[in-house]
Amino acid sequence: MDSVLRRLPRQIDPNVLVGFDTNDDAGVYLLADSLALVQTVDFFTPIVDEPHLFGQIAAANSLSDVYAMGGRPISALAILGFPEKGDPALMEEIIRGGLSKMVEAGCSVIGGHSIRDDDLKFGYAVTGVINPQRVWRNVGAQPGDVLLLTKPIGTGVIATALKKNRASEESLAAAATSMTRLNRDAAEALQEAAGAIHAVTDITGFGLLGHAREMAVGSGVSLELDHARVEYLPGAVQAAREGHLAGGLKNNRDFVGDCAGFADAVREEFRSLFFDPQTSGGLLVAIAPEAADAALAALARRNVTGRAIGRVVAKRSPLIQVT
Repeated sequence: MDSVLRRLPRQIDPNVLVGFDTNDDAGVYLLADSLALVQTVDFFTPIVDEPHLFGQIAAANSLSDVYAMGGRPISALAILGFPEKGDPALMEEIIRGGLSKMVEAGCSVIGGHSIRDDDLKFGYAVTGVINPQRVWRNVGAQPGDVLLLTKPIGTGVIATALKKNRASEESLAAAATSMTRLNRDAAEALQEAAGAIHAVTDITGFGLLGHAREMAVGSGVSLELDHARVEYLPGAVQAAREGHLAGGLKNNRDFVGDCAGFADAVREEFRSLFFDPQTSGGLLVAIAPEAADAALAALARRNVTGRAIGRVVAKRSPLIQVT
């Protein structure tokens, strides 16, 4: 997709503050000096069996990019691909699950569009509002910054283990809780240290290393990550060790390529988890070091288990080093 977008003609509109010519999480369009729209869209096939839960996960995932930009979601349009002979009750449960999360977020679902599709797909196009002077980008990280992560990782390997009936009830419950939790609490906590935040992105399909790479490349810096400081979902390490690797994981390895280096002490299962594609993952934040502890305390007050997982350093090779 990136190679295609780069060949398209550039649009000239001074009100487009963030467009598709960058790898940011959402677009931002200026309406007034103190008001801009932040817009995003996301949909995917089911990663869990329970339709109501799938709807919740799809909604939380779609909302995440707005929070990652520092915005507040206000409206959404549903996107649904559904088999022609599918059970309408199944459709209702998916939509009902998504709506419950949108209501929780204070985001009004004002319409949508559905098509007949052999493969079930669901998600939303979400519009939010944001102060154009306080937009969080996935670029701008500075040497010395501390890297914070606000959710555990491992949803991809757990979902893959589920397909093989090898996921425990504990790991499934933990993954569901993580994927359905809105990034709203994390974003609101981080607003308390907004002036010290230099870059933010959410961790989704490209995995932790893929999104970290985008931050590093766009910021012109390198990152150091400590695998022992990252939080992993219960059962994720075992699932990775047993080889329950999502199809997108190999693509993420190819995407990051030689940009990432691992210390010899980092075992293969942890290396795999750094490439593991996430659904509705947490926020990766580059923040000034003097503000990191206060930000972690603000996250804790909202019951968000933020962790300091690394730091930003001057650009060097490899671009990202995992110890």
